Amino acid sequence: MSPLLIDSISHGPRKKLALLVDPDKYKSIRNVDLSEKSGIDYIFVGGSLLSKGNFSKCVDELKKSSKLPLIIFPGNIDQIDPRADGLLFLSLISGRNAENLIGKHVMAAPILKKTSIEILPTGYMLIDGGKITTAAYISNTIPIPADKADIASCTAMAGEMLGLKLIYMDTGSGALSHVPLNMIKEVKKNISIPLIIGGGIRTPEDAYSICSAGADMIVIGTIGEEAPEVIGQIAKAVHYEQTTVKNTGI
Repeated sequence: MSPLLIDSISHGPRKKLALLVDPDKYKSIRNVDLSEKSGIDYIFVGGSLLSKGNFSKCVDELKKSSKLPLIIFPGNIDQIDPRADGLLFLSLISGRNAENLIGKHVMAAPILKKTSIEILPTGYMLIDGGKITTAAYISNTIPIPADKADIASCTAMAGEMLGLKLIYMDTGSGALSHVPLNMIKEVKKNISIPLIIGGGIRTPEDAYSICSAGADMIVIGTIGEEAPEVIGQIAKAVHYEQTTVKNTGI
C-alpha cells in the first residue's frame, strides 16, 4: 500500500481515527459505514481474548466491505492474516511480562517474514481506566496508575529510544475512563513519534479533548458496537471540525 502506513500515520494535515473491530463481535458493526466518507481513517482488527474462531472470517468481511487500510491489533500470534495491510507489532512496555515484551514476537517473526504485511513497531502501554480489563488480565500486567504521568512519560521515552515507531496508550475495551489529559500532554511533550490513545472514548467531546491534549490518533471500539451513529460526530471532532462539537466550551 502506498504511501506506507507508518508515514501516513506520522504525517498529514489532520489527526487520525481508527475503529477497532473485535472479531468475536464483528457482526455488531454491520450498521457502521466503513467507507472513507464516514471519517474513519483506519480499521484495526483483533483482541486480547478471542473465543469464537472468527478472526479470518472477520478479516475477509472487512476487506470485502471496505477500502480503508486494515491493521491487525494482535492479542496473540494466531491473529495474523496476510490479507491485512499492516500489523501493530505490540511490545507491552508498561508491563514486566517478558512474553509480551519480546517472547511472542520471536514466535511471530518467521510467520510475518513470509507475508507482505507492513510491520508497525509499537510501544503498548496499559493505563488504569477504573476497572480490570481483559487486556490487563490476559497480559498478567499491572496498568500504569492514572495519576502517574511521570511513569507514563518515562516509559514512552524509553520506548522511543529503543526504536519503536509508535506509542499506544490504552485503558482497554470497556474502561470506565480514558487516558487522563494531563498524562497525554506529558507524554506527547517528551516524545517525537506518533501517540495513539484508546479506551473509554465515548463522545465527540472526549475525542476533541484528547486530540487537543496531544494524541495523533484516537481508537474507538465499544462505541462502534453500541452507538454507531456517534462515529461520524467523533470523526469530525478528531479532524477538528469544531462546529460539530457541541457544549464543549471550546
